[in-house]
Amino acid sequence: MVPVQPPVLRFEIEAVCPVTGARAGVLHTPHGAVQTPVFMPVGTHATVKGLWSEELAEELGVHLLLANTYHLFLRPGAEVIRKLGGLHQFMSWRRAILTDSGGFQVFSLSALRKVTARGVLFRSHLDGDLHEFTPVSTVEAQIALGSDIMMTLDECPPYPVSFEAAREAVDRTLRWAREAFEHYRRRRESEEIRQALFPIVQGSTYPELRRRCAEELVELDAEGYAVGGVSVGEPRDLSLDVTERTVPLLPRDRPRYVMGVGMPEELPVYVALGVDMMDCVLPTRNARNGYLFTSQGKLVIKQARYRDDPRPVDENCGCRTCRSYSRAYLRHLYQAGEMLYSSLATHHNVYRYLDIMRRIRQAILLGKFPEYLNAVQSLSAEEP
Repeated sequence: MVPVQPPVLRFEIEAVCPVTGARAGVLHTPHGAVQTPVFMPVGTHATVKGLWSEELAEELGVHLLLANTYHLFLRPGAEVIRKLGGLHQFMSWRRAILTDSGGFQVFSLSALRKVTARGVLFRSHLDGDLHEFTPVSTVEAQIALGSDIMMTLDECPPYPVSFEAAREAVDRTLRWAREAFEHYRRRRESEEIRQALFPIVQGSTYPELRRRCAEELVELDAEGYAVGGVSVGEPRDLSLDVTERTVPLLPRDRPRYVMGVGMPEELPVYVALGVDMMDCVLPTRNARNGYLFTSQGKLVIKQARYRDDPRPVDENCGCRTCRSYSRAYLRHLYQAGEMLYSSLATHHNVYRYLDIMRRIRQAILLGKFPEYLNAVQSLSAEEP
């Protein structure tokens, strides 16, 4: 199936590590260029909790973030956001946005949903109202949101899951992806829609199902591809094994997105597998819960040993939090329940993730990625 409209995105590969296959590139979107590999902070409700849009763009250098269709569909509503000028206008964000389909959130609320021939019926976790997501309706919701990159509705089974259940999920994911692309391309023929659509490879931990799903989705000739179902409770080594088996099945000239990963030390490992895009709630959620990521490992700020510690969170970090505030002050804010703590901690953790990605990209461009990867893997995981 060949798109009748010109591509929305242009993906330019600048360098490839000959040892690992890690790639450095540029993803050109309607809202600017995004250097890859890229980590996307998660802005579930059209906000990365505790951070201003200007802070994300100007101080932290974010060029692509993720927003959640499920949550925005329920509140304030996709049509409300459309009338207010789309997500970019709504949240005062001038750079690129990726929206997920909301399928993961629906399927994670297993007690509240039911799979039908059309899609998924579910009850809102907010008020219990009944809603339906279909391959077409989720594309329409994302068109209303106005994101640069949209995702197809998929079925993401939990881990562990039987082969038969995983096979049925793949069957639905493939059928829904075809329906979504058929509708999306009709919409692009009828009006100017400057949004790309990515399908998602499922198949749990079964290699044959992953291969089948990937091969059939490649026939859609999408502008990019995602690997889903790798952060649903399985051991980390299985997540990496699934990624390692799946990524080579995807087109080399398209961006490859692995959803929902990972810990700081895992980021270069995923890049070494040929991954271009990642997202995860870990830096923001962990920050709010008192866990700070540093160049020396994880720091748990609530511990009493930091009560009178004058040092910054990370002496090797250039973020505003580390330049201005001590561990003792951050611990005080955390213990006092001050909202400023969450803002400062989130700023630091997001900076840490983005700094890792900058270092990874630079290492690939300089032809030194294997050395960087070895150095990272040899670092101690002890707390600073």
